[in-house]
Amino acid sequence: MASEVRNLRLHTGITVPCLVQGDADAPPVLLLHAWAESRRSFDRLLPGLANFRVYAPDLRGHGDAAKPQDGYSLAEQAADAAAVLDALEVATTSVLGSSSGGYVAQQLAIEHPDRVAALVLVGSPLTLQGRPGFADDVNGLTDPVAEDWVRGFLASFPLIQEVPPWFMEDRVRDGVKMPAHAWKLSLRGLYTAVPPTETGTIDVPTLILLGGQDGLLPRADQDTLAARIDGAELKIYPDAAHLVLWECPEQVAADTTAFLTSLA
Repeated sequence: MASEVRNLRLHTGITVPCLVQGDADAPPVLLLHAWAESRRSFDRLLPGLANFRVYAPDLRGHGDAAKPQDGYSLAEQAADAAAVLDALEVATTSVLGSSSGGYVAQQLAIEHPDRVAALVLVGSPLTLQGRPGFADDVNGLTDPVAEDWVRGFLASFPLIQEVPPWFMEDRVRDGVKMPAHAWKLSLRGLYTAVPPTETGTIDVPTLILLGGQDGLLPRADQDTLAARIDGAELKIYPDAAHLVLWECPEQVAADTTAFLTSLA
C-alpha cells in the first residue's frame, strides 16, 4: 500500500509530519494519537484500514512535530487538527481518536462540525477535568526525559492482552522524544479543559469502543458520552483495559471499517 510522510506547515504556526496512506480516492480517515504517543502508535491498526485514505499526524509537542513552549490547550490542539486538514486540502473526514486523541477529536467535532463526518472514539474520555494523580511525577520531569522513567510510567497502565515488545519500545521512544515542557503542558491542556460535550453538541455518527476492564474511564461516563451524542453506538471489548488500541488493533480496525462502510 502506497504511503508517505509529508511535513505540513500549519497556519497555527507549527510544522508537523503526517503519514498519508491509501488510495487518493478512498474515504478519508484522520487518526489522532494519545498523549505521550505519536502517529507510530497506529502501526498495528493501519493494515486493517486498507480501504481508506489515512492521515496520521504527530500532534504538537509529540513525535517529530514541532515542540513550542505554548499552544497546548485542548482548543489549540483541535485547531492544529483542523489546520492539518487545511494543509492536506481535506474538506471533511471521519476521525478516529485513541484515548486523549479522542478528546481532541470531540473538540474538533464541536468547533469544526463541517470538517467531521463521523467519529470513532477508542478508549476516549467523557471528561479529563481534575488534576490526575500522576501529574506530580510529570511536573517533576527535567530534560532529557529519562528512558527508564518513561518505561516505568507506561508500565503503570495495565494490559490484559499481550502487546508486542517492539511496539512497547516504540512507545518508550515516543516518550523520550518529548521534552519535559511538552509532557507537562499537553497534560495540563487536557485536564484543565471544559469537556467538549459540555460546550456544544456532537451530531455526527459515532462509534465508542471501550475496554471492559478499563480502570481509568468509568463505564457510567461512557454511557453518558454515548447519550450526549445522538445515535452513538457503544461497544465493549470485555478482555481489554484502557489501552484498547494497543491490545486490540485488529478488532478496532475491523469495527472501524464496518462502521464507516455502513455509513457510506
